[in-house]
Amino acid sequence: MASLTASKGAEHARILSVAAHRPERVVMNDELVEAIDSSDTWIRERSGIISRRFAAPDETVIDLSAPAALQAIERAGLTPADIDTILVATITHELQTPSAASILAHRIDADRAVTMDLNTACAGFAYGISLASDMIRGGSARNVLVVGAETMSKIIDPTDRGTAFIFGDGAGAAVIGPSSTPAIGPTIWGSDAGQWEAIRSNSSWSDFRDGAAWPTLRMAGPKVFRWAIWEMSPVAQKAVDAAGIEIGDLAAFIPHQANMRIIDQMAKQLRLPEHVAIARDIAESGNTSAASIPMAMARMLDEGQVASGGLALLIGFGAGLSYAAQVVELP
Repeated sequence: MASLTASKGAEHARILSVAAHRPERVVMNDELVEAIDSSDTWIRERSGIISRRFAAPDETVIDLSAPAALQAIERAGLTPADIDTILVATITHELQTPSAASILAHRIDADRAVTMDLNTACAGFAYGISLASDMIRGGSARNVLVVGAETMSKIIDPTDRGTAFIFGDGAGAAVIGPSSTPAIGPTIWGSDAGQWEAIRSNSSWSDFRDGAAWPTLRMAGPKVFRWAIWEMSPVAQKAVDAAGIEIGDLAAFIPHQANMRIIDQMAKQLRLPEHVAIARDIAESGNTSAASIPMAMARMLDEGQVASGGLALLIGFGAGLSYAAQVVELP
């Protein structure tokens, strides 16, 4: 009987570059407070958010993704033709099909790339990092573009006190490629699917077709807050342990930018030393779901908050309830 030949890729993978793109429109808290009977102080105390960016009415996930993708590719010293796989993490692509990744591939002249969307909300980018690493090491890809992009402003109800002030829009992109040394640690991922209703659309497309209002996001805030703090901190610690390092070896902690209080509590639970830089992009970007980790990473590197080559702990968590965490070497 004939035997099959198995593909074999690079021994290791790494993040070669990262970039971000933010919409032009800045939305301060004062613009949102009247519709939710709130105040700037109330929003800052509960979320740490000062402002966020909203996409223009005709600006799509693809429009936000393309500039970030092209900059990340350039920073990696590659061209779009060198990208053989594109993974886009998003829950706000405006078409059911084709995928955002397919349209993005055409937009940036990477028409021959393998394309796939990931619908794991706020954990999407960390999922994409893991899949890209596995594909490169398995031999099915060499240079993978991983994008997290959202237009959350288009799926929130401006009168919903639980979500209207939290979310923002933007895109972040990273290029993952082969490495001669380990630079992406094992991923600790999974879900708590029994709590799927904690973050969900309030109606379906079928309901909308039958006359219901446009579906918008709803979130059981206190439940998600407790889950993130008490369940995700152990996941983050497992990712550190799986990478074979100590917490003190980290240069940065880049969690999903869900809420400043969640970030602070996770840092406390992990007992992060003072030298570990903590991403706080949420203050000026809001919660950008799948885009939040790459946007925060790009800001930290671009502003010199952390140096290239340092180790960063990433963790994404959100709707599903899904999560993923890994330690990476910063590009």
